[in-house]
Amino acid sequence: MFSPGTKKSNFSARKERTHLHTAPPDSPITPLAENQRSIHDSSIPNRPSTGTPAPWASRLSVLARIPPARKSEKGDEIDPIQPIYVGEFPQVVRDEQTSFLQKRVPGGAWISGGMDSETSLAWMICGNRLFIWSFLSPASSRKCVDLDIPTNVSENGDVTRTSGHGNNWLLCVLNWNSTNKGANKIVQQCNSAGIILFNQKTRALIYWPDIYSESGTIPVTNTDDSAVTFSPGDGKTTPNKQWSRGRPTSNSTESSYFNSLIASVIPDMHNTCIALACTSNGELWKFLCSPTFIQHERIFEDMLCDGGQQLGSKGYPRSLSWCSQHHSFEETRRQFLLLTDHEIQCFSVSCSTDFSLSKLWSHEIIGTDGESGIQKGLAGQKQIWPLDLEIGNKGKVITVLIATFCKDRVSSSSYIEYSLLTMQYKAGVNISSDSTEQTHERVLEKKAPIQVIIPKARVEPEDFLFSMKLKVGGKPSGSAIILSGDGTATVSHYWRNANRLYQFDLPYDAGKVLDASIFPSDDGEDGAWAVLTEKAGVWAIPEKAVLLGGVEPPERSLSRKGSSNEGSVQEERRNFSFTGNIAPRRASSEAWDAGDRQRTVFTGIARRTARDEDSEELLNHLFHDFLLLGQVSGVLDKLRDSGAFERDGETNVFSRISKSIVDTLAKHWTTTRGVEIVALSVVSSQLIDKQQKHQKFLQFLALSKCHEELCTRQTHALQIILEHGEKLAGMIKLRELQSMISEHRSNRTVSTYSSSEGDISGPLWELIQLVGERARRNTVLLMDRDNAEVFYSKVSDMEELFYCLDKQLEYVISEAMPFGVQFQRVCELSNACVTIIRTAMQYKNEHHMWYPSPDGLTPWYCQTVVRSGMWKVAWFMLHLLTETNNLDRSTRLDFHSHLELLAEVLLEAYSGAVTAKVERGEEQKGILDEYWARRDALLNALYQQVFSFIEARYQGSSEGTEEQNEEIFRKLSSDLLSIAKRHEGYQTLWNMCCELNDSELLKSLMHESMGPKGGYSNFVFKQLYNIKQFSKLMRLGEEFPEELLTFLKQHRDLLWLHQVFLHQFSSASETLHLLSLSQNNSSMSASEGAESFDNSIKATLSNRKRLLHLSKIAAVAGNNADYDTKLRRIEADLKILKLQEEILNLLPDEEEKQNIGQRLLTPADLIELCLKSENKDLSLRAFDVFAWTSSSFLKSNTSLLEDCWRNAANQDQWDQIYQSSIAEGWSDEETLEILRDTALFQASSRCYGPEAETFEGGFDEVLPLRQENSELSKESNSTVETILMQHKNFPDAGKLMLTAVMLGSVQVDDTKMDESPFTMD
Repeated sequence: MFSPGTKKSNFSARKERTHLHTAPPDSPITPLAENQRSIHDSSIPNRPSTGTPAPWASRLSVLARIPPARKSEKGDEIDPIQPIYVGEFPQVVRDEQTSFLQKRVPGGAWISGGMDSETSLAWMICGNRLFIWSFLSPASSRKCVDLDIPTNVSENGDVTRTSGHGNNWLLCVLNWNSTNKGANKIVQQCNSAGIILFNQKTRALIYWPDIYSESGTIPVTNTDDSAVTFSPGDGKTTPNKQWSRGRPTSNSTESSYFNSLIASVIPDMHNTCIALACTSNGELWKFLCSPTFIQHERIFEDMLCDGGQQLGSKGYPRSLSWCSQHHSFEETRRQFLLLTDHEIQCFSVSCSTDFSLSKLWSHEIIGTDGESGIQKGLAGQKQIWPLDLEIGNKGKVITVLIATFCKDRVSSSSYIEYSLLTMQYKAGVNISSDSTEQTHERVLEKKAPIQVIIPKARVEPEDFLFSMKLKVGGKPSGSAIILSGDGTATVSHYWRNANRLYQFDLPYDAGKVLDASIFPSDDGEDGAWAVLTEKAGVWAIPEKAVLLGGVEPPERSLSRKGSSNEGSVQEERRNFSFTGNIAPRRASSEAWDAGDRQRTVFTGIARRTARDEDSEELLNHLFHDFLLLGQVSGVLDKLRDSGAFERDGETNVFSRISKSIVDTLAKHWTTTRGVEIVALSVVSSQLIDKQQKHQKFLQFLALSKCHEELCTRQTHALQIILEHGEKLAGMIKLRELQSMISEHRSNRTVSTYSSSEGDISGPLWELIQLVGERARRNTVLLMDRDNAEVFYSKVSDMEELFYCLDKQLEYVISEAMPFGVQFQRVCELSNACVTIIRTAMQYKNEHHMWYPSPDGLTPWYCQTVVRSGMWKVAWFMLHLLTETNNLDRSTRLDFHSHLELLAEVLLEAYSGAVTAKVERGEEQKGILDEYWARRDALLNALYQQVFSFIEARYQGSSEGTEEQNEEIFRKLSSDLLSIAKRHEGYQTLWNMCCELNDSELLKSLMHESMGPKGGYSNFVFKQLYNIKQFSKLMRLGEEFPEELLTFLKQHRDLLWLHQVFLHQFSSASETLHLLSLSQNNSSMSASEGAESFDNSIKATLSNRKRLLHLSKIAAVAGNNADYDTKLRRIEADLKILKLQEEILNLLPDEEEKQNIGQRLLTPADLIELCLKSENKDLSLRAFDVFAWTSSSFLKSNTSLLEDCWRNAANQDQWDQIYQSSIAEGWSDEETLEILRDTALFQASSRCYGPEAETFEGGFDEVLPLRQENSELSKESNSTVETILMQHKNFPDAGKLMLTAVMLGSVQVDDTKMDESPFTMD
C-alpha cells in the first residue's frame, strides 16, 4: 500500500532474501504469479517472509487455529497485537481452490472475493464458480451456496482466460428479509437474498434472484435476447446502439471500467431490484433486475462539471454509496452519494421500475475554500485525488479518502500525502428522502480538521491509487480501514492526539486481503474489524491490537514493508500491556471522534499491575504444586507478601484462577460436528473434570487458610469463586437435561413441528446456539469454535443464557408455531431455567459453610439479567394460558407444573435481590413494585388454572362433587400454598381459604404470616371489612386481639366494640366520643369510601347523642383518673348537640335547614348561623354555644364573641327605650322590668351572672364587662363596655345599655333586686 518516501539502502538485502525463500512452482503454498512479480514492481515492495502460516496446510492447521502463546500448558497469554484467526473457508471452497490452482498455470490464476456487512455474507470466485457463505457461522453449521457463472458473460466465453479480468468483480447482496421489523442482526441469519455480480472490465452483469431457493439460483444475464434498454428522451423501448452483445460499452477509450455498484430492492415486487453503476469516464448506468430479465439505461455522460480538474475524466466518478444503509419497504425513494474528482453529489432515485432520478445537491470538497473541504493551489501541491467515500455513524458522517501529490520545494523530492476528510450535515438541514427538488444551499460542513494518515508516502501510479477502498466503523470506535490492490489492509485510528496505524499483513502463502467488514454487535456499537484473505480464511483485528500495535506514521509503512521502528512497538507494548489480564468482562473502548481530538477512554477494564501478574503466577504455581504434592505449607504467607489479597471482586487473583478453571476451552473438542456434539460423552467428562478441579481449588483454599483470609477481607471475591461452583453444577445438570431431551426426541417417530434439524435439536439446543453465537461475536478468539462448544466452556457467563431468553426468545418460540408446539417448547425452556437455578441453590445449601457473610452480596441468580430472562419465559407462559382450554388435561397439568416451578425460583430470585438491597441500604421501591406486580400475576394465574381444573372436571356432576372438588383442590394447590406463604401472596391465600371454606387453615396462615404491618392477618381483616362480614371479623378478635386492635384503629366504627371486648373501657369511651363528633359518614371510618358497619345507623344528631351516651357509660365503667373531666366534656358535647337541634328548629329558612340536614356543625359554624339570623332567640343561643366550648376556643375566637355582643345590642330599639324612659319618667323598678327583656340583659346574665355555667373557664377571662375590670386582665384589650360604646345609640342610651349589662351580671331573683348596688344614677 502506501509507503513513506524513504531511502532504499536495504534493496539488495530484500532481493537476496526473496531468492532464498523461493518455493517450487507446484508447491501448494507457492505464491501466485501476481505475488511473485519483480522486486522492482512498486506495488509489492519487500514482502516479509515470515508471518502466519497457511491454515489449511495439514502440518499447520492446529497452529493456525491456536495462537502461538496458547501452545503451552499455561495458555492464557496471547500476543495482544496479533490478528485472530476466526474462520476457515467452507470445505467446498478450499477444495475448489486446490483444484483450481492445480489445473491452471499460476501466472493466469486468480481469485476474487468480498464481504457484505448487512448480511454478514462472504463471497469468493474461483474460476467460473461463485461461493457464498456466512462468515459469522461456525464451521459445523456453515452452509455454502455454490453458483456457476455463465460462460456467455465474456466475449471469449470464459472470463478466466484473461487474467486482467479476474480480480475485477463487483457484487451486491439484496437482503429480501431486510424489512423484518425488530430483526436482531446478531441472531437472524440471511435466508433469502439476491445477488448481482458485475465485471468491471467486461461489463458483464449476472443476477441470481434468490440464492437460497431452487428457482432463484437460475442466473439472468444482460446478454439475454429479451434484455432491452430505455433510450433517454423519447420514452420508447428500443435496442440501444451503445450496447455490444447486450452489455454497455463506452463512447471513449476501451480502457474505461466500472468503479462502483449499488443496488436496492423494489417494494412490492417479488425479487426485483434496481442497481446503479458509475464508470471511470463519467457515465452513470442504472439497471432493472428481475427473475426474468435485465433492463439497463445510461443516464448521462460526462458527469464532471466544467469547474473540475483537468483529468480528462479518467477514473471518475469514483464511488457510489447509499445515504442510509437501512432501507424500509415503506420508502419509495432513496438517496445516494456520488464522488467525483472535486465534489460530492447527492441524488434521489425512485425504488420502482420508472427509474425516476433527480439531483438534490452538490458540495465541493476540493476548491479554493478550505473551510468546505480541501484547499487546492497551495504551495507544493500538484494534484489531488478523492479515492473513495464511505458513510458512517448511521448516515450522519461522510468520510473521504484523499491522496495529494506534493513536491518538497527544499529537497525537490516528490511524495504523496494520504488523509481522511470527514464531513457532516449542517445543523438545521433536513432533506426528506421523498424530496426531488435541487437545493443550492450548502448542505455539508467539515466535522473536523483534515486527518493526515501518511504525511509523506512514496509516489504510486494512478492505477494503484484507484485500487484503494475505504471502510469506516469497527472498533476502536471512529477507526477506518484502507484496503489496497496490493493485498494489504491498514486500520487508521486517531488516539492520544495523533493518528495511529495498524497494518494487517500475512505471509505470501496466505495471499492477498480481499475485503474487510465489521462483526455485528448487539450493544448498539460496531464490533471488531473482520478481514477476508485470499487463502487464509477470515481473520479479526481485535480492538486492543489496534490500540497497542498501532504506530504513528511514518514510523511504519502502510505497504508490505516492515516497520522501521520495531523497537518502539515493543516499548509501547511494555508500557501499555494491560488488556491481556483484565477483569473477566467484555472490554470495550469508546474512542472519541478524531475531529474532536479527544482521548480514547476504556470502560469496564480494571488496570492490572505487574504485582498483580506476579501474584497470579505465584498462585498458579502454588496450586499446581498442591495438585501434584498436596503441600500447602507457607502458602498463605507467600500470597500475602505477593499482594494476592489486595484486590476484591473479579480482579482478585483467586477469582481469576477460579474463572480460568471453569472456563477452560477443551483442546480436543471438534468444530466439524453439528448438533451431535451434545451427545458426546466428552462434554460431560470435561465438565466433571472442571468440577473436580474446582473442588480441589476450594480444598487448596481451605487447607492453606486462604479461605479464612478471603472470608474476612475479600467477601465478594470468595462469593464469585463459590458462584463458579454453582454455575458449573448448573451447567452439568443442564447438560444432563439436554442429553435426556435429545435421547427422548430421537426416539420419537412422528414430529409435531419443524424441520428434521429443528426436531433433533429443540428449543434448548437453539437457545444454546444463541448463547454460544453471542459469546463468539463478543470474543473474536472464539470465532472458530462451535456455538455449543463455546456455551459449555464459558461456564462463568451463565447469565448470558438468561440474557438471550430476555432479548431473543422470539427466535426460539415463534407465534407462528402451533399452540401445542409453543406449549412444549416454552415448558422445555422453563425446565432448563428451573434446573439451573435449583442446582445452584442446592450447591449453596450443601456448601453453606464455605460462603462468606451474605450481607449486601447479591447472588448471581438474583441479578437483573437472570430475573428478566426468567420473567420473559414466565410472561410467555402467562400469555399462553388463554389457550390451555384447547389442550388435554395431562398437557395442561404439565404446563401448570412448569409454570409453578418457574414462579417459585423467579420469586426466590426477587426475594434475594430485595434482601441484598435492604442490607446495602439502597432504594428498594422500584424493585419491590416490580416484585409485587409479577408475584401477583404469577400466583393469580396459577390459582385460576387450578380452579379451572376443578370446574372442567366436575362441571355438571351430581352428588359428591363438593367433597371431590375440595380434595382435588387441596392436592393441586399444596405447592401453590407454600409459594404464596413464602412470598406473602395474600390474595392467593385468601382465595384458596375461601374456596376451601376452611377457617382453621385461615387462622393457621394468619398465625404463620405475621409481619411488621400485620402480615396476613391484617389482609384478612381488610377483606372481611370490605365485604361487610363484620361478625366474622369481630370473632377473629378473640384469637387475634392485638392484631385486630391495630387494624381497627383505622376503622373506629368497630374499634370501640373490640375495645369493650378487651375491657379497655376508657379507650372505648374515647373512641365513641371521637366517632360521635366525626364530621360525616366517611370520617366515622378512616378507610375512604368505606361504609359504617350498619347501614341502618346513620350519622344523625340523635345517633350521635346515642354514641355520646355510650361513651359516657364506658367512661363510668373505666373510672380512670380523669373520669370527671371526661364526663364534663361529654356533657358539654351533648349540650352543643342539643343546641344545634334548637338552632335548626328556630331557623326560618327551610331551604337552609334541608342543606344542613343531619350534618354536624362545628361550634364556629353554629355561632355564624346564629349571627346571620335576626332572631333574638338565636342571637342568645350563640352565647350558649360559647359557654360549652373549651377555653382555648374562647381565646381563639374573641372577635367572634365581640360580634355576638354587637348582634345582641342590635336586637333592641335602644333609641325608643331611651325616649320612653324620659317621656314617661320610669322609676328604677320600671327600668329594671323593661331592661330585663333586652338581649343585653339576658346575654349578660348567661355569661356573667351568678348562675352562669361554662365548661371550662369563664367569659370574664376573655372579655370583661367594664374597663376597670380589663385593667386586671393583661391579656384582654377589649370589654363589653367598649363594644357597646361603639353602638350608634350609645351617646343617648348608653347608660341604659350599661345598666342592662350590669344588672344582668348581678341579678339572682326579684327579692334581691332592692339590694343591688347598681342604680340608674
